[in-house]
Amino acid sequence: MHEADHTEPGGRRTPPSVKLLIAGGFGVGKTTAVGAVSEITPLRTEERLSEVGAVIDDLTGVEQKTATTVAMDFGRITVPDAVLMLFGTPGQERFWFMWDDLLRGALGAVVLVDTRRLERSFAAVDFFEHRGLPFVVAANSFFGQQRYTPDQIREALELKHPDTPIVLFDAREEESVRGVLLALMDHLIEVAERREALSAPDPARR
Repeated sequence: MHEADHTEPGGRRTPPSVKLLIAGGFGVGKTTAVGAVSEITPLRTEERLSEVGAVIDDLTGVEQKTATTVAMDFGRITVPDAVLMLFGTPGQERFWFMWDDLLRGALGAVVLVDTRRLERSFAAVDFFEHRGLPFVVAANSFFGQQRYTPDQIREALELKHPDTPIVLFDAREEESVRGVLLALMDHLIEVAERREALSAPDPARR
């Protein structure tokens, strides 16, 4: 993963900006995660859930939820050597058409999953696998508990790439979310290095 240098007047180098998506099904903790880690006040496009919407959206397991993201969440965090621009995707199926627009310019994604409702995560995993965007799976530990191991989650999701990282985290905790983002950055570097090695000329053919 290579980014062009950004230099301010006077020669001081500023870290490059990296666009990342925070994706997943309805009610898995995307808005919470962006809000927990963002160093700026997050931009949110939430609307209150209505009785009409309840007919369309399956609220099983998230009956206490009163609002939903209808466009995106946006936050920002500075890590060593980069500024991460975080775009949280809408989780409800009727807003998934926006995902392709949000995908433009993104280098990677975090797919949040709630293991109590794992079936809500299959569509997000398929979306990024089919588009070839590297991602990590982050299993949100609701109420501070996680009943499954990363290997069990990997098997249940039937991930196409066995090297896709699985991270257990708490979307409410800043350091926990930060750890997920750093895991994604490490994964992006590994993917970039593998692609570069595969594209390098074979000395034996010279």
